[in-house]
Amino acid sequence: MQKSRKATLLILLVVGVGFFGYSQYASASQINAIITESSLLEENERGSAHNIQLEFDNPSLLLLTAGETDFIITADEKQIGEGELQSFVLPPMSKAKVDGVFLTYSDQKSDETQTIRITGVTQYDVLFTKIDVPFVYYPTEVQAREFIHQN
Repeated sequence: MQKSRKATLLILLVVGVGFFGYSQYASASQINAIITESSLLEENERGSAHNIQLEFDNPSLLLLTAGETDFIITADEKQIGEGELQSFVLPPMSKAKVDGVFLTYSDQKSDETQTIRITGVTQYDVLFTKIDVPFVYYPTEVQAREFIHQN
């Protein structure tokens, strides 16, 4: 009788830990990012370099550490630039601001309105494993103009 009770408790513990782990993985997969700042660093005939600051929102109960994150900027499905975010720590149930730099190519200037999309994958270290969380961000029209230098 006592062995079956211990086995039941062990099974419940494993199921509980598994459920908690899955729910936190699902929460970590829902991390949001928004652009809080963007400024021009340099512009030349090859393109332009910009500083960027993003704010990440962590809805999970896990402390997440992320390495450098590469991202791609596209306009109407054509790559117009690329960038990198610095490593950062994202506290549980909190927000963190992250600085980075991105480059845009000079041959991508356009007078027409384009749909800008920023995509990338951030790799978070969680306990004994790593989680790859892809992100897609559509900047506002004002922010999009900065990416493609519309006047």
